[in-house]
Amino acid sequence: MKVKLERDSDERIAWVKLNYPERMNVLHLGMLKDLYSALTKADRDDKVSAIIITGEGGVFSAGADLREIMKQDFKEGVRWLKAYWDVLELVRETGKLVIAAVKGACVAGGHELVIMCDLVVAGKSARFGQPEILVGSTAMGGGVQMLPLIIGEKRARELVFTARLLSAEEAYQLGLVNRVVEDEEVENEARKLALEVVDRVSPQAFRVIKSCLKYWTDLAMLNWQLARDLTAMVWTSEEFRERGKNFLEKRKPTPRRFLGITPY
Repeated sequence: MKVKLERDSDERIAWVKLNYPERMNVLHLGMLKDLYSALTKADRDDKVSAIIITGEGGVFSAGADLREIMKQDFKEGVRWLKAYWDVLELVRETGKLVIAAVKGACVAGGHELVIMCDLVVAGKSARFGQPEILVGSTAMGGGVQMLPLIIGEKRARELVFTARLLSAEEAYQLGLVNRVVEDEEVENEARKLALEVVDRVSPQAFRVIKSCLKYWTDLAMLNWQLARDLTAMVWTSEEFRERGKNFLEKRKPTPRRFLGITPY
C-alpha cells in the first residue's frame, strides 16, 4: 500500500501515511486516489477527531511524480490535477483537525499539501519549498496562491523564483510551521498537539472557525481552474519535457531566453 491509514492508540486520532519511500513519497495518480480514499475514511469515521498526515522513510514528499506527468497529454494533466486538488480540498474542508508531521524533503506538491493542513510540526531535518520552476513547472497547485498570503508577496516571489529550500527553523520564522522539534519527536509532538485541541475545544466552534478561516484561502484560490488548465498545458510543452528529462538524468538544462512583452 502506497498510503496507509492507521488508528492511534487513542482512537480519536487517525494517521495517514505516505508509503513510497523508495521514490521519496512522490505523488502519482494512483497514490492520490488512495490518499483521497484514506482521508475520506478518516473524515467519515465518527470516532476520529484529528488526522495526522506524515511520510514514511524519513521524508514527507518530493511532490508530483515527474516521470508520470511528463508522459501526459492535456486531458490527462487536467485529470491528474483534479485528483490532486480533491485531496487538498478535503484537507481544507473537513471539520476535523488536520496536522502535518514532517521530516526530510517536503517540496513542490508535498509542500502544497502541508500548506493546506491546519497545523504543521516539523523535524529539524525538514526542508520546505517550491522548486517546480527548475523543471519548468508552475507551483500553481496552491503554492503560488497561498505563499503570498502566509509569508508575504516578496518572500513568496523569492521562494518560487529561486527554488530555494527552507530549513525547518526558517519555515517556522516565516510562519509556515507551528512547531520545530528533533526528528525523533515529530510524531509524539504532532500527537500531543492533536490532543491539546481535541481534549479541550468545542468541535462545533472548531468547525465554524475553520470554515471562516478558509474564506481567506478561498480568496487566494479563486484562479484554481485557470491554474489547473495552464499547468496541464505547461506539462505538454517541449520546454517542460526537456527540463524534466535533464533533471531526471542529472544534467544541467539548456538556458533559454526570458521574454519581454513590449511591442516593437
